Amino acid sequence: MSAGVVVLASLVTAVVLTVRHPDALVTMLPLPDMRDLHVDFDTFWHSAVALTQGGDIYVTGAKLRNLNPPLLSVLLTPFAALDALTAYRIWMVLTLLMVVGAIWAVARELRLHPAATALVLVAVVASSPVHGTLVLGQIYPLLLVGLVAGWIAQRHDRPLLGAVLLGATVALKPSLAPILLLPAVLRRWPEFRAGIYGAAGASLLGVAVAGPASAWGWLRIAFTEGVPNTVDNASLPGLAVRFAYAAGFSPALTAVAGMLLGAVVLIGTLAWLGRRRADVDPTGSAMWAVIAASLLFSPIAWHNYLMLLWPGMLILLARGRTALVAVAFAVALIPVSWNAEWPPDGIGPAVARSLYCVILLGYWWSLSRSAVSAEPSSSAPAEPAVSTSSAGAAEA
Repeated sequence: MSAGVVVLASLVTAVVLTVRHPDALVTMLPLPDMRDLHVDFDTFWHSAVALTQGGDIYVTGAKLRNLNPPLLSVLLTPFAALDALTAYRIWMVLTLLMVVGAIWAVARELRLHPAATALVLVAVVASSPVHGTLVLGQIYPLLLVGLVAGWIAQRHDRPLLGAVLLGATVALKPSLAPILLLPAVLRRWPEFRAGIYGAAGASLLGVAVAGPASAWGWLRIAFTEGVPNTVDNASLPGLAVRFAYAAGFSPALTAVAGMLLGAVVLIGTLAWLGRRRADVDPTGSAMWAVIAASLLFSPIAWHNYLMLLWPGMLILLARGRTALVAVAFAVALIPVSWNAEWPPDGIGPAVARSLYCVILLGYWWSLSRSAVSAEPSSSAPAEPAVSTSSAGAAEA
């Protein structure tokens, strides 16, 4: 199946699902329902309020449990001075600015043609991961900014600063911790230590402000949270649990099997990069390949996490992989209402509802294959991608 067919099919699917399900995610943005629609930000806001009032940031009046380390509550304390709805609406605007700004910064760093950059930004704003993030009020854009900042610092010969920034990002979302192992497998020990120090320092800052009890509270949650059986959990443990429920197997056992498979993917990715370290450019797609493997291994990897891999896809675009990148951004347009088109029982629906896992696997495979090059590695900015058409010719 050619890339053009996949892109067209993704566009048609997105349009059809939007027509069939008019309650699309974007239509929910103006609604004031904090408890059921903008529920993630409501959770974070309650934790921030609890922090300012000296309470337990993990025992609040929110509908959901806060699964994030104390550092997030510290960063969001300014929003505690506002009511939840006003804070959410401000965060929604900041979310859009962070996503667009981060993608634009990567495109500028790679010297992509303005037309290619414009097309990418349109696809980003129209994507289901961005819509889901906006509606929920999630923190993925904050992670995207941290990852992009660390990557840009590395490209500008500031590897230790880049490692510290990546470590601080990991402190916000520990499921991304495997990226701190990449310098180790590449035998870049100063960067490895800097990343560990950055993660530890940022984590300790959060605990120091929120109180020692917050650390134990988060650790209890982190080690007891199960693997959710939802359509947009794109991780391999999520895939295993989804099929377990469909086939009547034990979800707990299959979740372990999924995590073991994810561990094989993650360890295999790091080992392969380590064996070929002389041909790995640390400022290329290697970091993004490890992030993709980390998401596959994680118990929870919502399809919204795809936005963390888009900078890696722009690296492939700068290298002339236009068709592949077009497919990667096109499939992200398919909304989560895909789930509603399938019956609730049987193995068949479990296969259909694994779309986002397949997409994540495709991202991982593409980024991993491009992480090793026979060309000499360099931290200098890439040559400009003259146009989308010339990039396509280079790929052919």
